[in-house]
Amino acid sequence: MNIDMNRYSRQMLFAPIGPSGQEKLGQARVAIVGLGALGTALANHMARAGVGMLRLIDRDFVEESNLQRQMLFDEADAQNFMPKAVAAERKLRAINSTLTLEAHVTDLTWKNAESLLSGVDLILDGSDNFQVRYLVNDFSVKHGVPWIYGGAVSARGMSYTIRPGVTPCLRCLFPDAPAPGTTETCDTAGVISPIIHVIAAYQATEALKLLCGAEEALETRMRHIDLWHNQAQALQVSAQKNDQCPCCAKRQWDYLDPAEKEAQEISMCGRQSVQISLGQVKLDLDSLAERLRHVGETERNPFMLRLQIDEQHRLAVFPDGRILVQGTTDTALAKNLVAKYIGF
Repeated sequence: MNIDMNRYSRQMLFAPIGPSGQEKLGQARVAIVGLGALGTALANHMARAGVGMLRLIDRDFVEESNLQRQMLFDEADAQNFMPKAVAAERKLRAINSTLTLEAHVTDLTWKNAESLLSGVDLILDGSDNFQVRYLVNDFSVKHGVPWIYGGAVSARGMSYTIRPGVTPCLRCLFPDAPAPGTTETCDTAGVISPIIHVIAAYQATEALKLLCGAEEALETRMRHIDLWHNQAQALQVSAQKNDQCPCCAKRQWDYLDPAEKEAQEISMCGRQSVQISLGQVKLDLDSLAERLRHVGETERNPFMLRLQIDEQHRLAVFPDGRILVQGTTDTALAKNLVAKYIGF
């Protein structure tokens, strides 16, 4: 392939990448799961580095509270409640028009993970919940695709590079996802922007190493950083590769092929919201908007419909059957509001 010598000149002067590494980056295909704080920082790094194809996967839309830390979005995106994947794609296209970009406005679930994550060389974690991470881990191990875990909340963050068959997988280290409500989130503990960029920098650097074939330079440890208290740890975890791991040893896909396949409610990081899935349905948002216009104020764009129920509660309805109930973390109340106004 032809390399833009001017655009990437400084990166190619870095000897471990050079022209050959830049060519490999241009041929690479990367999926980014979640286009929130970490995801937008990762997408920005990958686009500017010249990664050939980026697949952007996110279920959410831009709100004003995102702008403090989600670097690809602006006030117009929030005012127009743009889907994050679409808004990110538009920004990245303006940054680097030579890239192939795919925006998927959807929730990554066991139903679509095989199709959305196929055909890539690397998966980057920008998600905000452990169910998605364990789902990515299942796909990674099953198909031999490396992925890079990242998480940040408050002023703390972690990153870890997972290479199937080489390193412990996520379930070797943590056999089961933590129960809902047992871990801190941005909604409960807050988050400062600098920790996002520190963790994303570690993830992005590991991505460049992998995509350039510099496996000898990869970090094998799990990094943990607390910026506020000036603490940093690098935990050696290679000995924790578990020969009884349900995922990488026994090859059970408990998240990719769950025994319980009913729709689940998910509390979302960053604000008081519950996601309800109606299953494999297609919603006619135009008809729904007409039906709900007497209920409360409705807003419509090509990607979603919003209904303001009262001062506290609002529904954001997507055509793929996902509904965000905003203003509560009570799943029972969220289901009641969806049943009352949408029906399921």
